[in-house]
Amino acid sequence: MLRIAVCDDDNRTVQRHKALAEDCMKQCGSVGEVAAYTVSDNLLYDIAEDKFFFDLILLDIEMPGNTGMEIAEKIKPYLPNVKIIFITSHIEYAIDAFELSIFRYVPKDDIEKRLPAAIRDAVRLIELEDGKTYTIRTNSRLEKIPYKEIYYIERDGKNAVITAVGGISKVRKSLQQVYEELDMEEFIYIDRGCIVNIIHIMQIKDGTAVLKNGTALSISRSHLQEVKEEINHYWGTHI
Repeated sequence: MLRIAVCDDDNRTVQRHKALAEDCMKQCGSVGEVAAYTVSDNLLYDIAEDKFFFDLILLDIEMPGNTGMEIAEKIKPYLPNVKIIFITSHIEYAIDAFELSIFRYVPKDDIEKRLPAAIRDAVRLIELEDGKTYTIRTNSRLEKIPYKEIYYIERDGKNAVITAVGGISKVRKSLQQVYEELDMEEFIYIDRGCIVNIIHIMQIKDGTAVLKNGTALSISRSHLQEVKEEINHYWGTHI
């Protein structure tokens, strides 16, 4: 079930955004609930005390006490994969928002048009990241790795090594065999010996794919243009 939090120091605004988020979930065919906060410290407390888990948070930047920017920075250790939509009247915050890996930045002077689209896009992406698991079976163990948690897969001799959120797993199969078993467009070759999950690529820089966990993987020259095209096509299709 999808969980969304809305935080703004103005109660009328919170209720309006809460209703908007609920409507967007219905449009996307999603099931979930929306929690409303008018005090940023209360949101931070609920997350830090492990009382609530949120998939998406709508944050007003200009709030008394902890600002939206400060809240975003403080909750990342607790909810590293949470999607955050910043709402603000000050465009200069957009640069800082990018540094915090914020999902979307919505200016208040265009909120009626851009906020619903941002919420729908975030909901679709969250659901896209959920779902299938890759299963490793041996005589002694059965391991299931959620697709959304896989960062990349590398060839290691006759094995394929999967690096995921939960650690490293090895399967005695060729890289191509694992690729075919995954059978999802999120996984692309960036080199003959490496497959990467598109949803974890933050940027392509100097011939490398920089992932959310900070890993930088080299992209072969023969794959570079194709990788860029596949990423653009993927996000153009899904977002």
